[in-house]
Amino acid sequence: MNMNDTPSRLPLNRTTILLLVLILALIWFVPLGWRHLLPSDEGRYAEMAREMFMTGDWITPHYNGYKYFEKPPLQTWANALTFAWFGIGEWQARLYTALTGFAGVLLIGFTSARVFNTATGVFAAIVLATSPYWNLMGHFNTLDMGLSFWMELTLCALLLAQRPNLPTGTVCAWMYVCWGSMALAVLSKGLVGLILPGAVLVLYTLVARDWSIWKRLHLIGGLIVFFAIVTPWFVLVQQRNPEFLNFFFIVQQFKRYLTPEQNRPGAFYYFVPVLLVGFLPWLSLTVQSVRHAWRTPRQPNGFAPVTMMLVWTVFIFLFFSVSHSKLLSYTLPIAPPIAMLIGMYLPLVTRDQLRRHLAGYALFLVVAAFAASFMSRLGSTRNPAELCIEYRIWVLAALAVAFVLTLAALVLNRRSRTGGLGTFATFGAAWLLLGTIAGTGHDVFGTLSSGAPLEPAVKAEIAKLPPKTPFYSVGVLDHTLPFYVDHTMIMVEHPDELAFGVSVEPNKWVPSVNEWIERWKADRYALALLPPPTYDHLLKEGLPMQVVARDSRRVVVTKPAESAPGAPAAASGAAAVEKPQQCPHIRT
Repeated sequence: MNMNDTPSRLPLNRTTILLLVLILALIWFVPLGWRHLLPSDEGRYAEMAREMFMTGDWITPHYNGYKYFEKPPLQTWANALTFAWFGIGEWQARLYTALTGFAGVLLIGFTSARVFNTATGVFAAIVLATSPYWNLMGHFNTLDMGLSFWMELTLCALLLAQRPNLPTGTVCAWMYVCWGSMALAVLSKGLVGLILPGAVLVLYTLVARDWSIWKRLHLIGGLIVFFAIVTPWFVLVQQRNPEFLNFFFIVQQFKRYLTPEQNRPGAFYYFVPVLLVGFLPWLSLTVQSVRHAWRTPRQPNGFAPVTMMLVWTVFIFLFFSVSHSKLLSYTLPIAPPIAMLIGMYLPLVTRDQLRRHLAGYALFLVVAAFAASFMSRLGSTRNPAELCIEYRIWVLAALAVAFVLTLAALVLNRRSRTGGLGTFATFGAAWLLLGTIAGTGHDVFGTLSSGAPLEPAVKAEIAKLPPKTPFYSVGVLDHTLPFYVDHTMIMVEHPDELAFGVSVEPNKWVPSVNEWIERWKADRYALALLPPPTYDHLLKEGLPMQVVARDSRRVVVTKPAESAPGAPAAASGAAAVEKPQQCPHIRT
């Protein structure tokens, strides 16, 4: 069967497709501000953008007032612009990630429709939008969704450029998009944006024995586009920071992958359960989808798009599986081609196949609801049982909505002669809403971990103090509180992931708690963030502190006015203790 002859059996008019897009947009974007920022990624990248926006330094990224070169700045730029246009807030911090996730759904639909057929395009978009892996990652302020979108555009532009019988100008334009998106992937997260697509291209050539593709890559013009986009920032940041290149390329790009220095270990099969859960709604159709896609013939020009997608998926999965550093989101770039492969098969699913698929998932949701009833047993000191019980309500509500929609899909399937768009769209909505409701409810934990409830009291105290009052972070790096209180903090004793920034600017921190105690006594005005055990210990030692705000994870204290040294004494104390230079505190 020719790839363009796949029966759609769908009412694929523009109105239907536009309606689906509008409904997806509402579900996708409306909840962005319904949750507090989570540590560490969401708080980190929001704070980096806030500092970039407030200082106006768009070249050297800073985090909590320290130089931070672990990642390139594309997402920080985007978030800082969002803050400039819409104000500083939680939904604004997630907007770029949400936009790239949403755009990725539209892009996979467009590409599938052009390379294969319209039915494949619609179904591929439904699969990607409703898969928990893509849906949930599209609503967290992390770098991997942005990276995955630009890598998806790299792949899709390549597939679109290799279609047969295209005018030379069209091939050239799509290949320039491919090279440009590869450059933006590098500016999103580093060399993986170049290494992974490059390795996939070489492997595809060997597996498919398609040497002619190299004639259609527009290498010279493409490289000019790539370096024109990538080079300026790297040159400027190195000029201002001579230590940048060694840390960014050697430490972050190579040692991070080759050594366990980042303390993010995982077994070789680490990403297997990630993908199983990530594509849970479509698992029962995955094997058939791959088998069907594998039988798809090559294009008349010899290019094999299915082979390219399979090589992309398998290589990237193995690449991160052997890495010494693993996080759940690392394999996200393989989600779009997986969705496309599944989307190729869904129009062929019979009514009986679809009935069994839906009935199985209805049973699964019932079992999941039974399991969720025991969530209270998951309570811990860090996440008390009360929060688990509160979250259980959200989970059960999400499962109930998904169950009802799955039953509705069964009814639609029974009334139709063959499986169709309405049935799949309803089933997809079940999982999209399941992820949205359960994800929103997770804020019962996020509220505590973010420290946001402390914001009013802390900001009120900051407003009473002189602008350059030091704010110390004693023995801990809080990833979210600086963003919520609009203030950076001076690290004490434990630099955490700011070790590089501390190493190049050692005058911006306090090396030990004992030194900090002396400085605290000498300061006329000061604030400090302490872990509760540290606060309890120092309180027993008689250190003068007045609690501004606290929760179970953090205590914010100020220097009591009655214990502040007088002007002469303060001058004497300052002379006796060599104080580190204060961080450039950034306040709105």
